[in-house]
Amino acid sequence: KTSRHSTDIHPRPVILPADFPQGRGAERMGLALLLGVFAGGVIIGLPVAFTLGIAALAAFWYEGLPLLIAFQRIISGVNVFSLLAIPFFIFAGELMFHGGIAMRLVQFASAAVGSIRGGLGVVNVLSSMLFGGISGSAVADTSALGSILIPVMKDKGYDDDYSVNVTVTSSIAGILIPPSHNMILYAVAAGGGISISQLFLAGVVPGVLMCLCLAGAAYLIAVKRGYPAEKFPGWQSLALTFAAALPGLFTAVIIVGGVLSGIFTVTESGAFGAIYAALVTLIVYRGLNWENFKLAVVRAVRTTSMVMILVACAAAFAYMLTFYQVPSQMISFMTGISENPIAILLMINAMLLVLGMIMDMAALILICTPIFLPVVKSLGMDPIQFGMILMMNLGLGLCTPPVGACLFVGCAIGKVPIERAVLTIWPVYIAILIALVLTTFVPAVSLTLPSMVN
Repeated sequence: KTSRHSTDIHPRPVILPADFPQGRGAERMGLALLLGVFAGGVIIGLPVAFTLGIAALAAFWYEGLPLLIAFQRIISGVNVFSLLAIPFFIFAGELMFHGGIAMRLVQFASAAVGSIRGGLGVVNVLSSMLFGGISGSAVADTSALGSILIPVMKDKGYDDDYSVNVTVTSSIAGILIPPSHNMILYAVAAGGGISISQLFLAGVVPGVLMCLCLAGAAYLIAVKRGYPAEKFPGWQSLALTFAAALPGLFTAVIIVGGVLSGIFTVTESGAFGAIYAALVTLIVYRGLNWENFKLAVVRAVRTTSMVMILVACAAAFAYMLTFYQVPSQMISFMTGISENPIAILLMINAMLLVLGMIMDMAALILICTPIFLPVVKSLGMDPIQFGMILMMNLGLGLCTPPVGACLFVGCAIGKVPIERAVLTIWPVYIAILIALVLTTFVPAVSLTLPSMVN
């Protein structure tokens, strides 16, 4: 079998389908092998990163491409300077998680909105919005705030399914509100032509909008179920809790503000943010002891390792998707069904929602971006806006079985069967879908802040 290939380390199609000696039948067989091996690995429970790598190697072997090129793609996938920011963001989030910031944010949120009917549900949403801007992780948000709020809400008379559902769905804020390492992954998967600082800014309004919709849904459910309202603690207590939470909140200000002002690169701001988080939790909050520090390091290393292996293997997999011209075929497929941009965007949203139910978010960002980004570009959509749509869709998948990581964590903390939580989660799902529709069809939601800074 003959083939033409290149040793250039930047992903690009080096063989067009017309170049195949065997014709389009061989092309379809190669694509079927790539997707079949990947699907088989997922079904039997292999880690997604390894499944991506094995599927890519199988396709390289089938096409007669030297495996050296595959390993070049794997190495080039992580040979991206901006990826260095990810371990710093993750480490900063772990330090704040183990250093006491979550409890102080909950106290401030409770003082601010706890006096509303069913106020602990709104407190849950506000706490997630604040903590999400620090941790950048939905699962970390669910774990940290759920461990605090779910038991308190149950003690105050809130139903356990309500407590879990509000906690789980509001945790998506950690994906949208900056800083978010998922946005760095999106920028890398998009080919590196998207400004990470612009992505950070773009996530603010959709994230806040989603939290407002969730807070409204939480309030309406609380009123319907007759949940109590807490007593307003007074302005002095509100000021004191805000002052206590401010040093932790300033972590996100340093990271995002440093990037936007040009003082730091994204990587430098992540490093400085990690140092600041360590100093705050150690000196100001005094909640970071040696055992917690070791645990934060171990968890940050483990998470970073998983992300980097995933990025590396996904680079080879994405190369083969481009090799088989999957993006252009996807455009042809969707425009063949309908040329209406609204219908195409609805199809993309539906596909992303379904994929988010069955696969890890980081893997989907790396796989779906090179497939769907050319489609939305052909419709005239800004890549930054699509990034927000992608994040919100896949974030919703974290709350949806069968692979909803946040849902599993929340149900485990609240000791609620997943089946019962899913039966009553639909009102908060609708709230997120409202925010998703606005983000999809109103470009100003995600593009106003970036355009103001430019």
